[in-house]
Amino acid sequence: MRKTFALTVAAVALAGCGVLPGQSGGGGEERQSQAAVPDTPASSPAQDSPAQDQPAQEQQQSPSAGQSAPPQSTKAISTLEANVGAGDMHGKARADITALKRQGRTVSLNWTVTTLDGKVNLHNGMSGSPLDYTVSAVSLIDPVNAKRYRVARNGTGEDAECVCSGTQGQFLEKGDSSTLYAVFAAPPADVTKINVEMPMFGVFTDVPIS
Repeated sequence: MRKTFALTVAAVALAGCGVLPGQSGGGGEERQSQAAVPDTPASSPAQDSPAQDQPAQEQQQSPSAGQSAPPQSTKAISTLEANVGAGDMHGKARADITALKRQGRTVSLNWTVTTLDGKVNLHNGMSGSPLDYTVSAVSLIDPVNAKRYRVARNGTGEDAECVCSGTQGQFLEKGDSSTLYAVFAAPPADVTKINVEMPMFGVFTDVPIS
């Protein structure tokens, strides 16, 4: 029987001592080496340099991981398939990006992962460390301005949580799907398409920002 894990983004209500993209310890904008900016799925950006701070009025509290929001569109605007994992946790999966929406100084990314064959580990398969059960390792890459955007966080300390989906316990069998989200600092207004780097799948190129 198909099981669906649905975790979608809350409206980012920024208040308090919060977050932000660009603060030390938080997700944000990072300058990239121009020569290392990928323009194909096989490429990978060079080492990042510190991000710039957001204006003080924008440094407000954001929703923590796992909060839900109104239903998103399910029509894919960009898709990748990949063979992922190893051993008993090996399978073929498809990732469908369904929205990349600009909302003021942030953009919200929504996507769905579906297992096509075998078993797929989302438990910590899209995180930055084995004990991070979120999608915090997903990032946006602006190849024109040579910048990478990390997932926003709701604080600046070591315990700050990403403003993104939690994935704890998500081991997807064939036919299972999980709907996920992450929030980032918005690129400049003249950037209408951006690359999305996603663990397990690689780089989605030229994803339109609505």
